Amino acid sequence: MSLSLITPDPALDEERRRGLRRMRTLAVSLLLFAAVVYLLTLGQDGFLGFVNAGAEASMVGAIADWFAVTALFKHPLGLPIPHTALIPRRKEELGRSLEEFVGENFLQEEIIRDRIAVAQISRRVGEWLVRPENSRRVVDEAASVLKIGLSRVRDVDMVLLVQEALLPRLIEEPISPVAGSLLEEIVRDGAHHGLVDLALDEAHRWLVQNEETFTEVVGERAPWWSPPSLNDRVTHRIHVEAVAWVADIRDDPYHHARDALDSMLKQLAHDLLHDPATQERAERLKNRVLSHPQLVVTATSLWNAFRKALLASLDDPEGPVRQRGVLELTKFGASLVADESLRRKLDGYAADLTVFVVSRYGDELTAVITHTVDRWDGKEAARKIELHVGRDLQFIRINGTIVGGLVGLLIHTVSVLVD
Repeated sequence: MSLSLITPDPALDEERRRGLRRMRTLAVSLLLFAAVVYLLTLGQDGFLGFVNAGAEASMVGAIADWFAVTALFKHPLGLPIPHTALIPRRKEELGRSLEEFVGENFLQEEIIRDRIAVAQISRRVGEWLVRPENSRRVVDEAASVLKIGLSRVRDVDMVLLVQEALLPRLIEEPISPVAGSLLEEIVRDGAHHGLVDLALDEAHRWLVQNEETFTEVVGERAPWWSPPSLNDRVTHRIHVEAVAWVADIRDDPYHHARDALDSMLKQLAHDLLHDPATQERAERLKNRVLSHPQLVVTATSLWNAFRKALLASLDDPEGPVRQRGVLELTKFGASLVADESLRRKLDGYAADLTVFVVSRYGDELTAVITHTVDRWDGKEAARKIELHVGRDLQFIRINGTIVGGLVGLLIHTVSVLVD
């Protein structure tokens, strides 16, 4: 694998390379300085003897630490010494060790829950959302994503969804329990009264404006032997009474006809829930409606109308949809800031979700480390790792030079005192 596949930022790599080069130069300079001091004070006694002993130990420490650091990434001086070039030779074991380390120390349930609790995610989200400009940013991004998603849905996809997913499921699902429960709740709450009022208004308007059509329909039911003049008077009277009767029902919310309708709807709801014959008729009606070819066309038309209306609303940054979204997000952020119990609940949900994902997919997540390291070329991986951590490792060489010199000075002091 090439280096560009391991690191996508050559400029950042070049900066790391310069830093590593500077630290190497400093470590080598200290070694050379110790060597010069050692040569200049060689064979001297007194104070210079102490300096010579310290310089000698500094060289030993510097060389030893140079060997240790270099052995991680390559063979020192190119010599195939055992247990050197550890990373190129054992990168697979390194990948597995990293995988185990991450799994054991980061992907444990207790650790995850503790870190989420400490992070106080919901409080930070609330403090961020309470600012309208942040809420607007979320709404704008969500609107952009939603517009892209809606524009990608084709009519043929909607037809397939209705035909292959929705309709078969609706046909299999019994409609009587659902319809009966819904109708029972509607009648109990009186939610149907508005629809009844609308129907009565329209019926009264139609009767008033279509007397001729009404009389023709009723006149067709008259006996053949009845005189036409009598038929006209009778049908006209029926029309007048029908208009008056519908007007009475419309204007009287307690009319007995309304009570009769409520009673009929209650009985229908009861039969849908408990009467097998009614349930069977409801199922046959459902199947006829769902099997009608026009249903798919109608559903697609409704979807297109809804999609166009929603896209038009999302396109307007100052429209009611986006403004409402910003307002609701801002209010939600304020609730998160003020309500501690809500924050605890949401943090608990976040912890539960994270634990679930880690418990189910944790092995796959950590396995990415091993798979990635296995794909690397050994020498190239060593160069890359050295580029990231080599600058800090040079401090080992520097410290070895300094500490070695101090230890050598201490040993020489003890030796002089013993002598």
